Amino acid sequence: MLNPPTHHTCHLEVGTGLNLHYVAGGRADGEPVVFLHGWPDSWFSFSRVLPELPGSWRSLAVDQRGFGDSDRPESGYAIPELAADVVAFLDALAIQQAVLVGHSFGSFVARHAAIAQPRRVSGLVLIGTGVARGNSVLREVQEALRGLPDPIPRAFAHEFQAGTVHSPVPAEFFEQLVTESLKLPARLWRLALDSLLAYDDAEQLGQIDAPTLLLWGDQDALFPRSEQDSMLAALPAARLQVYADTGHCPNWERPERVAADVAEFLQSR
Repeated sequence: MLNPPTHHTCHLEVGTGLNLHYVAGGRADGEPVVFLHGWPDSWFSFSRVLPELPGSWRSLAVDQRGFGDSDRPESGYAIPELAADVVAFLDALAIQQAVLVGHSFGSFVARHAAIAQPRRVSGLVLIGTGVARGNSVLREVQEALRGLPDPIPRAFAHEFQAGTVHSPVPAEFFEQLVTESLKLPARLWRLALDSLLAYDDAEQLGQIDAPTLLLWGDQDALFPRSEQDSMLAALPAARLQVYADTGHCPNWERPERVAADVAEFLQSR
């Protein structure tokens, strides 16, 4: 890759007293691309993708409210509230419009931002997305969380994260993913997942007019192909890229290809 960007960590106050941690790279005057991680992850979920991105972009990988090294207030974890945080993040950086790249949980946040503030979102990349309500796998995890102590046992976090991966990832990278997830107290593991399962945007997806790219692994254990087809039918300007022999996390398993597909998408809008 030509001119790979260097990345640095930052903290930024958005809204009223909420500090969000993020990792920034690329050119300050480049097209802004904001990366929103899944549950219970952090910006680190994109750490294998960021070095592969064009240095001409302004890449911003955010720890959402409660996750990673961002603040953990008592409330504000509903998907619409997290989407409002994204818009506040853009406001704080004086960014008028950005491409949003969301993985899993983060894809719901990204698409709600596109519904609520369409002028602020110039494109969407939804990785491992689907319809959360009624998802049997997530319901099982939700029930398992009820009786767990605080902090969440590392063995539980390890088992959950391993269950989302199909193709091997580097061991050091995977162990850090688990460590990042354990930064969340148990109450936020529960609250954030409860919020996801309570969210329903099925009737609003047709309002999204931003060009949209769906990235999906054909071995995704959370969201099947049928949900990708439903998303394609609902979104007016979407296309699907399928990754063979890949699980729920293409950004972990196929980072070079994800970076290339996102770059091609940005150029072809």
